[in-house]
Amino acid sequence: MRILSGIQPSGTIHIGNYFGMVKKMIESQNDGELFAFIASYHALTSVKSKEDLEKNSYEAAINFLALGMDPEKSTFWIQHDVKEVLELYWLLSNHTSMGLLERAHSYKDKTSRGISANHGLFSYPVLMAADILLFDSNIVPVGKDQIQHVEMTRDIATSFNHAYNEEVFVLPVAKVDENVATVSGTDGAKMSKSYNNTIDMFTSSKQRKKQVMSIVTDSKELNESKEWENCNIYAISKLFMNEDELANLRQRYATPGEGYGHFKLTLLEKIEEYFKPYEEKREYYLNHKQEVREILEFGASKARKIAQNKMEKIRDIIGLI
Repeated sequence: MRILSGIQPSGTIHIGNYFGMVKKMIESQNDGELFAFIASYHALTSVKSKEDLEKNSYEAAINFLALGMDPEKSTFWIQHDVKEVLELYWLLSNHTSMGLLERAHSYKDKTSRGISANHGLFSYPVLMAADILLFDSNIVPVGKDQIQHVEMTRDIATSFNHAYNEEVFVLPVAKVDENVATVSGTDGAKMSKSYNNTIDMFTSSKQRKKQVMSIVTDSKELNESKEWENCNIYAISKLFMNEDELANLRQRYATPGEGYGHFKLTLLEKIEEYFKPYEEKREYYLNHKQEVREILEFGASKARKIAQNKMEKIRDIIGLI
């Protein structure tokens, strides 16, 4: 079973990203043949700075390696190192109806929020289809907002297969984890950079403490017992504590004498303890960028071999002699 996942090089990673997607994606290395790439071409729809794209791409690679991406278990590369995806993107474009693209929810949503409409944004689902189909991917883990793009990929693949009367492409299946963690932010809403309510994974101790101490609570005093059921501190603590630790925390809530600041410091300690091994590994890769580049090139060489073989078959079927 081949699993494919694309990673946007979007800079800082927060605990909502980690528990919502990253952790499960890295664990999928043990579930099948994982193909994971940093989506540098896709990022061009929103990133227009050379410096930002380079920095974010390296940071994404370093973060995923630090968190357990294993280049021996998986195929891990940066999208633009496998140019065949652009050739397939063009070939698939000729089997993609305008109506299909015009129905894309993501395009409508982004343009309605003021993002400038351009061809890259409009044809984004075709490039995503090329990413998936080039590697005969069976499973594509996505959030609910991306299900339509996988369905569009199936439509495009079916149209291509029908046009040439051959099963050229495997029809992928979207995998949505219904139990995926929706991590509460410091204000109780879903954790998101857009809401400025994140707790970052890789940041200074001073900044992380500032973020944790900014968690919104009610105004109960030290001499009052506290309710844990709807408390943002407790909701985030569940990610880092076992059941015995949570039971102890609930008891502390019920016992007057401590304030929310005490609970925040306990949570901060657990977060730092949880991510310390990853931070040490990340520090290593930050100081060995050439090794990161070599890992990405190793992954790209594996991906290119598969992509080149696939494109040879497709060119032959089409008649590109």
